[in-house]
Amino acid sequence: MSRVLSTRLLRVATTVAGIAALTLAAPAGASPTTTAAPDIPVANVKAHLQQLQTIATNNGGNRAHGRPGYKASVDYVKSKLDAAGYRTTVQQFTTSGRVGYNLLADWPGGDEDSVLMVGAHLDSVSAGPGINDNGSGSAAILETALAVAREKFQPRQHLRFAWWGAEELGLRGSRYYVNNLSRSEQSKIKGYLNFDMVGSPNPGYFLYDGDDSDGEGAGPGPEGSAEIEKVLEDYFESIGVPTEGTDFDGRSDYGPFIAVGIPAGGTFTGAEQRKTRAQAQKWGGQANVAFDRCYHARCDTVNNINDKALDHNSDAIAHAVWTLSSNPRLLKR
Repeated sequence: MSRVLSTRLLRVATTVAGIAALTLAAPAGASPTTTAAPDIPVANVKAHLQQLQTIATNNGGNRAHGRPGYKASVDYVKSKLDAAGYRTTVQQFTTSGRVGYNLLADWPGGDEDSVLMVGAHLDSVSAGPGINDNGSGSAAILETALAVAREKFQPRQHLRFAWWGAEELGLRGSRYYVNNLSRSEQSKIKGYLNFDMVGSPNPGYFLYDGDDSDGEGAGPGPEGSAEIEKVLEDYFESIGVPTEGTDFDGRSDYGPFIAVGIPAGGTFTGAEQRKTRAQAQKWGGQANVAFDRCYHARCDTVNNINDKALDHNSDAIAHAVWTLSSNPRLLKR
């Protein structure tokens, strides 16, 4: 997760007259479109994290933009997706004098005029291997993508997964992607799910606040963002885990998407901020200690992951992907 705050994001007012349930009412005589998501094995997610750790260890201790460890990370993720039957594209860009890469993976099928995107940044800072920030999000969406292939899932929407480069330099990869889409191509993206730090060792359970219900004044996301938040909120409620809203503050790759009016959402387990006493009572863990004491540090290794948080968030990702892509009317745009 980047410390670099983007410029003031375009805020699109959202009016939510009533939030849809997880299963949207089908037309008369039709069957409901909900398909239950599979469980995402946390052991598989952790195996990807171990691979990212090994890549960092073998390449100077990090996976940062322009460094060999980053390209090796892209190659690892791409190899898994290619073997699973995805159409992969490596998008090249240059920033800060170095070449960067976005990895895009399209699952064949679904309405290509109605795309649900799922993304995470794959780069680390130069100080460390970046296993929570953001190996955790990258590994969780990778295993979700592989579950789509294992299940031979055929949603109504077209699914596109993305691993962004140079997020730590100020969302450079995701901004390059969005800004190089035509307006027509932007309009085809009906929602963007972002997962940046989902295994923090002293975790919170935060959802991007699509309707600005926390009242902290950052403003809502584009219309449809509240529905994404509700889908995720309902999942965590179903497993007995309370959640809190977190603002769209421009620190992660949802920024370029909401700036052009694309609904966004996702989960987050906390970075350098300290967990309050009330949050510790609600979620467990240590009060007055950072959610991630190894944020942007050398110690952000495979030992810096809370397995339960990683498991819950991985399953939440799959739930959101299955629910939203099966019910495109949830994201009216």
